[in-house]
Amino acid sequence: MAWRFEAELIEWRGPAPFVFAPLPVDVSEDIKEAARGLVYWGQVPVTATIGDTEFDTAMWPREGRFLLPVRVAVQSAERIDVGDIVTGVVRLRGEIL
Repeated sequence: MAWRFEAELIEWRGPAPFVFAPLPVDVSEDIKEAARGLVYWGQVPVTATIGDTEFDTAMWPREGRFLLPVRVAVQSAERIDVGDIVTGVVRLRGEIL
């Protein structure tokens, strides 16, 4: 199953700055339901596509939605940065337990 989304890239500062695509609440709720048995430490393993770039990562919940980390390599390949609106697709990865 795949979910298409549109999101404005945000920066979240931890030990180092990270860029995320916050998925819409309704998409996040659908993924949470579908990912039962895949979630580990609150994270959901996914294969994501933004533009022509596909990558594996894990999303985690924050304030009622999932945050999709967008690696520097993806940002460079797609020429995107904080504040840009992106369209993407996420698919669950792994076996449901």
